[in-house]
Amino acid sequence: MSDSSPPRVAILIPALNEELAIRRVVESALAVLPDVIVVDDGSSDRTGELLADLPIILLRHETPCGKGESLRDGFREALRRGFDAVVAMDGDGQHDAADIPRMLAAARGYPSSIVIGARIRTRDNQPNARRRANAVADWGISWGCGIPIADTQSGQRFYPRAAMELVDLPAQGFVFEAAILIAAVREAGLGVVSVPIETRYNREFRLSHFRPVRDVTLITLYTMGRVIHYGSIADSYRRSHASLPCIVDPPLAGQHEPA
Repeated sequence: MSDSSPPRVAILIPALNEELAIRRVVESALAVLPDVIVVDDGSSDRTGELLADLPIILLRHETPCGKGESLRDGFREALRRGFDAVVAMDGDGQHDAADIPRMLAAARGYPSSIVIGARIRTRDNQPNARRRANAVADWGISWGCGIPIADTQSGQRFYPRAAMELVDLPAQGFVFEAAILIAAVREAGLGVVSVPIETRYNREFRLSHFRPVRDVTLITLYTMGRVIHYGSIADSYRRSHASLPCIVDPPLAGQHEPA
């Protein structure tokens, strides 16, 4: 990519048994960007079949390998094809592709950052158990990163190339998303900014693959291990609570900032 050419961005969608939502999700993604990578994580339903006629890059695992491996394979494919960044979003309908232009605008303003679609609008729509689990994860992962981050558990994220190149981090499942954030900040020198999006749990078509107690426990154990690994434990904690998370809400083209 030359300095004058726009970055090549693909949308990356991990999917496991999403037949009730995946067609609509992928079509909405194609309406935003022409390049879409779907990783079918060994679905036992019609997820892959329903996408067969769409102009996408479809990867498939023979058996379920977990979200971390789906993201990892999607990153590798994006890097192999020369993309400069990907926007990841879930395949269950929780995320709205219409939010992606605002995330891309934020990425242009913060070119050395991961951009998170933070579910901080209508947060009361979150189930209580999930909201508590997310709060614990935000506290711990912010400590691991040494900076405050809003909604560390959101799967809707803009990953620049420097983040995708962390593909070989030894973490699996939902822990991989925490590992990427921590390593991106600590080792790749990236920032993290959040763009407010709606909380859409009422639009889920199946039970979440995320198990709050089990997965937050695994994420917490991993994160505390990284805090110890990097050292300066008390300083990292202070820095993660010394300010508010970086939240930006760029208007879409044709809109104006409020007076």
